[in-house]
Amino acid sequence: MNPDNGKAKQPTIVKESNPSQQVGEERSIKGCAKFYAWTHQMLDRLAKSEPTTKWFRLWDKVCSKVNLHQSFMAVRKNKGAPGCDDQTIQRFEAQLDKELDRLVGELKSGTYRPLPAKRVWIDKPGSPEKRPLGIPAVRDRVVQAALRNVLEPIWEKDFAEHSYGFRPARGSQQAIDRIEQLLNKGYTHIVDADLKSYFDTINHDKLMLGIRKRIVDGSVLKLLESYLKAGVLDELKGRESTDQGTPQGSVISPLLANLYLNPLDHVMAEKGWEMVRYADDFVIICRSGEDAKAALAFIERWMQEADLTLHPTKTRLVEAEHDRFDFLGWTFSIKKKIIRKWPCKKSEAKLRDNLRPKTKRNNGQGIAMVIANINPILRGWRGYFKDAKPHDMDRIDGWLRRRLRAMLSKQQKRPCFGMNQTTHKKWPNRWFAERGLYSLKAGSCNYV
Repeated sequence: MNPDNGKAKQPTIVKESNPSQQVGEERSIKGCAKFYAWTHQMLDRLAKSEPTTKWFRLWDKVCSKVNLHQSFMAVRKNKGAPGCDDQTIQRFEAQLDKELDRLVGELKSGTYRPLPAKRVWIDKPGSPEKRPLGIPAVRDRVVQAALRNVLEPIWEKDFAEHSYGFRPARGSQQAIDRIEQLLNKGYTHIVDADLKSYFDTINHDKLMLGIRKRIVDGSVLKLLESYLKAGVLDELKGRESTDQGTPQGSVISPLLANLYLNPLDHVMAEKGWEMVRYADDFVIICRSGEDAKAALAFIERWMQEADLTLHPTKTRLVEAEHDRFDFLGWTFSIKKKIIRKWPCKKSEAKLRDNLRPKTKRNNGQGIAMVIANINPILRGWRGYFKDAKPHDMDRIDGWLRRRLRAMLSKQQKRPCFGMNQTTHKKWPNRWFAERGLYSLKAGSCNYV
C-alpha cells in the first residue's frame, strides 16, 4: 500500500540533447529496484532514459513510511553496533512505528538532521595501521537505506560493466573470473593499483557535481550533503568536521564511492584498457608493458585531478609470468603459461587471527563447544576460497588440529604444542572428524 494514499507523484525526467554513449551492455535494473520505492511505470521511464537524463520529484519516495520500514528491516538484517546516540537496533524496533513516524515528520518538515558517525578504529590485515570506520546512528542508517533504494537504480543503469563492488547481483567472484579470463587471453602485464585512504579523501564538491548531473531534486541533494557534512565523533578527539570523504560503514557510502570512480571506469573502457574494479580496489590488465606504463601514467593524472592519491609503495607494474599480484584475497601468477591462484598471505593470516582466540590452550571450553564456535568461520572461508588447491587448505587444517591437540593436552595437564607423535596418535585426524570439525580441504566434516 502506498503510504501517501496512492497519490504520490511519479518522478519527472527531463532529457537533454546529445546524450553520451553508455559504455558496456545495457543491463536490467529490476533486480535492484525495490517495489516499495519504484513502480513499473518508473522502471519503464528509467529504461528509456539516457546518462544525461535528470530526475526530480523523488523526495516523496524517500519519505515514504513503507520505504523507511523496509529499510529498517534491511538495517536489522545487517545488524551492527549503535551509533553515537547509543541506540541499539533492538531499542529502535521496540518503538518502531513511533520512530518511523518521527522520521517521516522530520523529513517532510525539513527538520531532520543526521548525527555524526561514531568513529572506531579496526585492524588493517597485514599492516600495523588502523582503518577508521564510521558507524551512523540506527535512525540515520534507516534513512540512508531509504535514500539508496530511490537513487541506486538511476546510477546502476550507468555504472560500467567492469565495476563489481557493492552492486546488486555482482560480487568478488565475478571480478576474479574476469581477471582469469583476461590472463587466459594473454593480458599478462598488470597495473596493481592501490588508493590511499580513498573513502576518507573523496572531494565533496566534485562528488556533488557528479550527483547533480542526474539528480535535481533539491531536498534529495540537501539530504546527501547533510550526510557528507555530518562529521564524526571520536572517543578521544571528540566531534570532528568532515570536509572531505564519506565514512566507511555508512549505508550510502558504497554507492557514492562507486559514483565518484564511475567516470574513470568509462574513460578506461573508451581507451581500450581492461580494468577490473571492486570499490576502491582495482587492477588494469594489459597485453604489453608499454600499455601498462601508459595506463599507469593516465591513472596518476586522473587521480590528481580527482584529488585522490595512489599509494606510492603499493601501486606497481607487474608482469604475471615473472611475478605475482594480489587482488580480493587471492594471489595470481602465471607459470609455464598456466594461471595459478591461491589465498594470499593476508587472507590466510586473517583466518588464523580469527581462529587463535577461539583455540587457546587455556580457554577452558570443551572440544564440542570449540568446534561449534570455529566451524562457521571455516565454512565461510572455504565458501570464498572453494577454488583453492587442496594442499593450500590442508596446510591450514593441519595447523588448526595442532592447536586443538595442544589445547586438549593442556586440559589433561600435559602441556605440549600438539606436534609430537604421542598427541597425534591420541587425537588423530579421524578423532576430530568424528566430532564434527570442519575440514577446509574436504569442504565438509566427513573427511576421513
